[in-house]
Amino acid sequence: MMAITRRRWLAAAGMAALATTGWLAGCGAWRSEYTFSQSQLQSALQRKFPFSKRYMELFDIQLANPQLALDAARNRVTVTFDATIDNRLFFRQPLTGRFALDSALRYDSPTRSLVLQDPEVRQFDVQGLPSQFSRQLNALGGILSEQLLQGYPLYTFKPDELRMAGTAVEPGTITVLPDGINVKINRP
Repeated sequence: MMAITRRRWLAAAGMAALATTGWLAGCGAWRSEYTFSQSQLQSALQRKFPFSKRYMELFDIQLANPQLALDAARNRVTVTFDATIDNRLFFRQPLTGRFALDSALRYDSPTRSLVLQDPEVRQFDVQGLPSQFSRQLNALGGILSEQLLQGYPLYTFKPDELRMAGTAVEPGTITVLPDGINVKINRP
């Protein structure tokens, strides 16, 4: 009878040790932040392009080949694209060039994404642009960044990235680092 009691005690002690180990591992898995490297963000961004949009039923705009740069000093990102603008009324062939914007970031809860916030045009160079259209094209670049790319997702969280220890969490402070982006997690 003593051997059975001892076996039960050893089994219970073993189960308790396993449960404690599992609980401690679960506590270690509770992260208070995510840090995404620039290469992770670049890969996520490239999957979202090319971006095509028709603007005012006049211009067909395509942005492709995004290149991400991080500006930690200003807590902003810069994204540079290959741009193609087509308008058969004004141009014989599509115009191509480079388009760059810099932007702050914010978290958008409905889409679970880090999105562009208040993007500003840094560069809009188009090859072969007739000089009489340069002012209008620069205005179009401003509109493109402000209206079409405001809220554009840079990174979309997977549902399991926003669950910690079985509890839904939301990102808080977003900090641009020299080599990535750090996102603090708000604990419930």
